[in-house]
Amino acid sequence: MIEQRGDVHHVFPKEYLKQGGLGKGQYNQVANYAYVQSEINIKIGKKAPDDYLGYVLNVQCEGGQCLYGGITDIADFKKNLEENCIPFETVEMDECNYEEFLQKRRELISSRLKQYYFSL
Repeated sequence: MIEQRGDVHHVFPKEYLKQGGLGKGQYNQVANYAYVQSEINIKIGKKAPDDYLGYVLNVQCEGGQCLYGGITDIADFKKNLEENCIPFETVEMDECNYEEFLQKRRELISSRLKQYYFSL
């Protein structure tokens, strides 16, 4: 993490949600944040998760060009999503699924925090 420059990224990009009419209080939800390398964040731009995550799953992990990081294995991709509490279904989500995404991600984050707490 220290070797790579990173950004706080909106899983559902801010500009993408703004175009859909959502306001600051809606797109700046903590459950919509993830830490991403700057280069990847720039390439994602205003794309919906079904566009960029769908590409990783269906193109990068199938031998296609690596546009969004270096993940090229479906098992690694799933593990990365799990480690970051991002629901796998996000690969098929657009703005219509934003509230569903937030709910599922909050549940995953909550579960991870509970698991950590009880491991102390």
